[in-house]
Amino acid sequence: MKITGIICEYNPLHLGHRKQMEQIRRIQGENSGIVCLMSGNFVQRGAPAILDKSLRAKAAILSGADLVLELPVTVSLSSAEGFAAGGVSILAPFCDALCFGAEDASKDALMRAAKALLSTEFSDALRNELDKGLSFPAARQAALGAMGILGDLVTQPNNILAVEYCKAILKQNTSMEPLPISRPGSYHDTAADPENPSATALRLLMQSGDSWQDYVPQEAAACFENAVLHTMDAGHRAILYRLRTMTDQEFESLPYGSEGLWRKLMHSARSEATLEDILTAVKSKRYTRTRLDRMVMCAFLGISLQDLMEKPPYARVLAFNDRGREILKKARKTGEFPNAGEPLDHPWQEKENRWEDCYGLFAQEAPSKAGLEPTRRVYYHNP
Repeated sequence: MKITGIICEYNPLHLGHRKQMEQIRRIQGENSGIVCLMSGNFVQRGAPAILDKSLRAKAAILSGADLVLELPVTVSLSSAEGFAAGGVSILAPFCDALCFGAEDASKDALMRAAKALLSTEFSDALRNELDKGLSFPAARQAALGAMGILGDLVTQPNNILAVEYCKAILKQNTSMEPLPISRPGSYHDTAADPENPSATALRLLMQSGDSWQDYVPQEAAACFENAVLHTMDAGHRAILYRLRTMTDQEFESLPYGSEGLWRKLMHSARSEATLEDILTAVKSKRYTRTRLDRMVMCAFLGISLQDLMEKPPYARVLAFNDRGREILKKARKTGEFPNAGEPLDHPWQEKENRWEDCYGLFAQEAPSKAGLEPTRRVYYHNP
């Protein structure tokens, strides 16, 4: 059985995600397996997931996945490079291919860009562009252009991650095959496209109370109906409290705080009134807003640079079906996975439980109870 991995967020899962799974089965065969390595309750843009991870995992299984694993929080809150590298390292031991969407679905072009980014020539070219005062994304694109890699392979959101996946596959010397597929529509569209909706548009519909059901698989809609929504706005006072009470040393230990950025955040947190005011004061041409958002979320959760650099000791199982059970048996031979549903005697679990308790503070209605993570059940689908 061929096993294909997907590194995803499903924030929330929509028709485009199911279409990807259908394409995988057309390419790899109807009897192939699909493993989704999904961000948990915090996502890569430095925000809470709009819906709890258990609901999103169940929706993925009902929409075509066989096994859903949780991408560790420290990987979910990493840069695109860290997000891709962490995901590939978890899936590579037992997946034959990694499928991902891209605006440019040319495997050759993506691999060529990945190889260029890993070259020593690129490091020198990047430094030259950064010295001109460009932001990192702009400097990276300019450096690739100087090396003859033209186009917008590292400026469009899906392409950026696609190239990082290829980089991780090359750097980790894994046999996992890249399987890019075309991702129509815009990743950041705020209006929902009936054929290719964006998760951004669906989150806006959910938050505004407008109808979103037509843009997600029917099975997923049933999972999401009447679910509690989680947003940054709902938890912004909790974040402000954390930022205003952090010590100098805690700010200095934050991820993404190099070049004195931690100090700018510290001073703004101690003088500005709102979270948006803080981020606006710190934002500059050199630093992307997403980097700042991830930095703030790490501050709120108490995640230090040391935490972010530590390799998580396992990947948690969220949901599976019968085929997923067989995949899981194979995967456990690598030692990467815990027994589904059983408590783990590991210090990392204490950190996870603490971070998960914070997620409930982003609930739109009333905060969720603390201490729920140890009672979470793995979803098993037996049609």
